[in-house]
Amino acid sequence: MRPLDLRTTALAAALALGLGATADARVTVLKDDPYPSTYERVAAPDTLIRNATVLVGDGTRLDNADVLLRDGKVARVGQGLDAPRDAAVVDGTGKWITPGLIDVHSHLGVYASPGLDAHSDGNEMTNPVTSQVWAEHAVWPQDPGFGTALAGGVTSMLILPGSGNLIGGRGVVLKNVPGETYQQMKFPGAPWSLKMACGENPKRFYGGQGAAPMTRMGNVAGYRNAFIDAREYLEKLDGDEPPKQDLRLETLAAAMNGEIQVQIHCYRADEMAIMLDLAEEFDFKVAAFHHGTEAYKIADSLAEAGTCGALWADWWGFKAEAYDAVQENILIVDRANEGKGCAVVHSDSAEGIQRLNQEAGKVIGVGRRAGIDIAPEHAVRWITQNAAQTLGIQEQVGTLERGKMGDVVLWNQNPFSVYAKAEKVWIDGALMFDRNDPALQPVSDFTLGQEPL
Repeated sequence: MRPLDLRTTALAAALALGLGATADARVTVLKDDPYPSTYERVAAPDTLIRNATVLVGDGTRLDNADVLLRDGKVARVGQGLDAPRDAAVVDGTGKWITPGLIDVHSHLGVYASPGLDAHSDGNEMTNPVTSQVWAEHAVWPQDPGFGTALAGGVTSMLILPGSGNLIGGRGVVLKNVPGETYQQMKFPGAPWSLKMACGENPKRFYGGQGAAPMTRMGNVAGYRNAFIDAREYLEKLDGDEPPKQDLRLETLAAAMNGEIQVQIHCYRADEMAIMLDLAEEFDFKVAAFHHGTEAYKIADSLAEAGTCGALWADWWGFKAEAYDAVQENILIVDRANEGKGCAVVHSDSAEGIQRLNQEAGKVIGVGRRAGIDIAPEHAVRWITQNAAQTLGIQEQVGTLERGKMGDVVLWNQNPFSVYAKAEKVWIDGALMFDRNDPALQPVSDFTLGQEPL
């Protein structure tokens, strides 16, 4: 194995710490997107939502406040705002406003409903390392799960490959809007994510076929061999004779280069620690560990690494690596390192994505029973600001700040109540869902005769 390049190691550390680097310090792996977003926001009038409780998404709460959406962006948040001429005015008295919710772990479109083998497109189980595949090329925009997620206030989501392989491929961030093609849904400018998986899934599948990996030793060897090849590819890109484009190595090299977010399915604390060591060995940063039922055991290490825990509120016990869970998992990750932890509530479920607010509400309840009072303005970060950070889109969404995309949800009451419902959902300032207007509710041939909302 080649020794680490100390120059690129130092650069990666600087990038992880937000210190920046000169533009020519490292070659760019990804050029133009060959399948660029064609998303266009829906034209809509300016909108003023008045006199609501506003959770900004950054820990701030404003009572009896207004939110002004102009030209598809958040224009102002405050009290006593004037409505522009021809603006739509919505009375929010007694209601609550949050940023649009963000699910960082979804398989909508690649494991679409109805749940047929024909719709099972999330795992390319032909090799333990399939970094060459992109989830976006399997997204079926007609999946009715997108509509039910919208009714739950979800405006953006990361669609990931499944967790059957050591390295499953690229994930794509979508805006939750209707489209005939996935590109019409593709979040403009959002980075891709690399999906990796620890533990039981890859070793169980391939080991069951008498192939590698069949142990956790084999898992780690598989990651290392893949990144050794990618490191060599990255070095050649910076040389006088760049190599022929290799889709498999390109994705891994871009992850090492910080151009692709790294998302890792991992349950056990010891394996998460190993993956952090792997990241150090190969100069990449782990954006988040997903599921992480034992994240509480290494919460301080995650905070120090700047790695988020994208976690369930209470899923556990469905396989051996999910047994040693505690309901306080999210709380501990959130409060780690003197409150510098990054906790995210995710779904990994076509049903759970409809109720991210209630999943976060469960954590508030767990905290209350433990004597920890979690304010709504703090908890909302788990499904807005922190989620946006995990996906690398925090400059565009996640908080109600001036200039950000006008992705907004109006709730009938405190969104963390079991009785809460999203009444209206705006995406880029356009009203895309209205619980009181059938014309603004998702309709699908595949839910005919049902009431999924």
